[in-house]
Amino acid sequence: MTLFHVDWCPDCVLVRRKLADLGLTYEDVVVPDSRRMRTQVHDVSGQYYVPVLKDGDLVLTETADILAYLDERSRTDRAETPATTEFQSQARTTPDVAGEDDDHPSCRIT
Repeated sequence: MTLFHVDWCPDCVLVRRKLADLGLTYEDVVVPDSRRMRTQVHDVSGQYYVPVLKDGDLVLTETADILAYLDERSRTDRAETPATTEFQSQARTTPDVAGEDDDHPSCRIT
């Protein structure tokens, strides 16, 4: 499991706290503040916002989905059964296009 984030983003802090509270291990990837420079995030998710969680083939881009998935994964890890929830943010058909405000630091909160 890999979490792409910036240190100062409130949503990213929520996700990192949830991971710690649940005792889940993950790869921690701190990405640049400028959205335009977040090429790793875009390559994985088709968009520039953080947090982004990648777990195998599953990529989640919305904080609420990530938190719900982590709760579900924590429960299913103990039961050794795969998570089955379909998350809204895992199906992204059109990647974001860099815009004029993408040089400014931002997580999803504007």
